[in-house]
Amino acid sequence: MRASVRNSEPKEAIMKSFMKERNIAMRPVRRSIVAASLALVPAAGACHVAPSNTETSGGSVRIGIINSVTGARAPFGQGNQRGFAMALEEINAAGGVLGKPLELDIYDDQSKPDISIQGATKLVDQDHVAVVIGTGGSEDTLALVPAMTGKQVPFVVAGATADNIMEQKSPWVFRLCAGSAAVAAGVVDLLKNHGAPKTMAVIYENSNFGQSAVVAMRKAVAEGGIAIVDEEAYNAAAQSYSPMLQRVKEKKPEALFFVSYLNDATALMRQSRQVGLDARLFTASVGGFSAPEFPTEDKGAGRDAEYTIAASQWVPQAKWAGSLEFDQKFMAKYGSHPAYHAMHGYAALKVVAAAIEQAKKVEPTAIRDALRGIRLDTAYGPVHFADDGQNEHPVFFTQVQKGKHTVVWPKDLAVAPVLETPPWSAR
Repeated sequence: MRASVRNSEPKEAIMKSFMKERNIAMRPVRRSIVAASLALVPAAGACHVAPSNTETSGGSVRIGIINSVTGARAPFGQGNQRGFAMALEEINAAGGVLGKPLELDIYDDQSKPDISIQGATKLVDQDHVAVVIGTGGSEDTLALVPAMTGKQVPFVVAGATADNIMEQKSPWVFRLCAGSAAVAAGVVDLLKNHGAPKTMAVIYENSNFGQSAVVAMRKAVAEGGIAIVDEEAYNAAAQSYSPMLQRVKEKKPEALFFVSYLNDATALMRQSRQVGLDARLFTASVGGFSAPEFPTEDKGAGRDAEYTIAASQWVPQAKWAGSLEFDQKFMAKYGSHPAYHAMHGYAALKVVAAAIEQAKKVEPTAIRDALRGIRLDTAYGPVHFADDGQNEHPVFFTQVQKGKHTVVWPKDLAVAPVLETPPWSAR
């Protein structure tokens, strides 16, 4: 087994944690670590077909991965890394791929679109991988779609939800997770079945992730009979959200919908308490509000996270073979229950390995064709990509109740009822 990680400046604790896990789960490392900034590597753009020989001199099969090991999305990237490590261990214990050990060539995009493109160039042009599993950030993934399409190498998107990723209709792109439209439809369905609020305010990060979610929500609420009374876009890591939240408060929405990553989600809830922004239901897209750290006092919003409802792509209680077992194995290995980000990494690697087996060779076109026709039962649920490359994946919802993410919707999966949010003054 081999895994190499490229990064220009390893970042403190998250990098140390990842390096420790990588050395345990993915060694032996047979290649030196290379800088990730790749300043001398040109950006992708020209059409390029990767060579078909993507086996190492040691006879292993190599898969390329672009992931946010460091940067703003590092907490999600760490979950992905752990999922990759667990899948890699299982695949190689079962005999590898095509009878050969599987190796991961991991490139840290530092949560930056331009670095993602440099990663695609390095993995395809220099390392000659025949398939790439992509980053979880929508902004980074959107930048990768034309790059991977031009290189004619299959690109499996594990966790980026912006729908414009798939709207480009690339025959080389396959998305495992549900997109923004599915999340928005799920939120409206939950609201219609829990008090049927008539008004909503939307607060979102002004990025591809946030913008796509808002476009989807506008359509969903129009069909669901809910009026959006305010839309507020913010720049990530702003110094203060209070003026924006005060404007929302003045509109008196019955429901709120947030689209944020972890640090902003934490600040938004703390400042919502400070300004007294009340609503019957606080809902959110996937991202920061669904992160395992979000309800904690040291890394998240703590008590201010209570009652928030967030979309999720996977929960251990899902009625899919291997789902609960993955949770148990993850807990034994890492000492905590996994969020869906870990499952994204785990499932994506399992799907790609199965596609290579079906293709019977490590070659981009053969792997792409195998992905088009794959039907696989996984711990993430059934996987089958539609003609547009989108896997039909359901969305779950959790609510923070007594400091824990608790599954509350859909009804057949819920372990507790949805609780309406009391005003801040009554908490």
